[in-house]
Amino acid sequence: MRFIGAGSRPGQPHVDHDLVFTVPNLLTVLRFMGVPLFIWLVLAEREYGFAVLVLAIMGSTDWVDGYVARRFNQASKLGRVMDPVADRLALLSVAITLVIAGVLQWWYLAALVIPDAMLLAMSLFYFHSHPDLPVSMIGKTRTALLLLGTPLLVLSKLDIPYADTYFVVAWIVLGLGLIGHWVAAYNYFWAIRRKGKMLAADGGGDS
Repeated sequence: MRFIGAGSRPGQPHVDHDLVFTVPNLLTVLRFMGVPLFIWLVLAEREYGFAVLVLAIMGSTDWVDGYVARRFNQASKLGRVMDPVADRLALLSVAITLVIAGVLQWWYLAALVIPDAMLLAMSLFYFHSHPDLPVSMIGKTRTALLLLGTPLLVLSKLDIPYADTYFVVAWIVLGLGLIGHWVAAYNYFWAIRRKGKMLAADGGGDS
């Protein structure tokens, strides 16, 4: 048995399929499912150790689904939309949860939400939906840093050796991730604006 779209040879031209049940999409769904589990572990059970494990699994699926999509030609149109949505949901939900738990401060959440809110407003204005733009390298690096820094920060709250070191490293990584977040948002802002104006011009020319 093989998953739909699996087994394509490396080196084939990249194609965005109309497939739904692909390995990358299933991994993205797994990342969605990790969000409520993380919230329950932190807010209801105060099980920070297991919460770190959930974050680690969520972060690894973000890398694995991208690798599988490229390696086995399983990139899909659904995945292009669903993957960044899963990343945003994970980052924001985890941040909100940790703010409520007192692990993070409100300004960190604001630094995440403000750029995304601006991009969402622009996307709705120009496209009334997702802009369907390719994820930039800065965006990928930003996500990786934030997904790495968050479990390190939670880990620093545990009664373990080198907790203070984990705390410092976590904020270095998160700080770099936040810088990347704003740089990526700036780039996406202009990309959305350019694409929106091109679509408007094409529509005007057809009328």
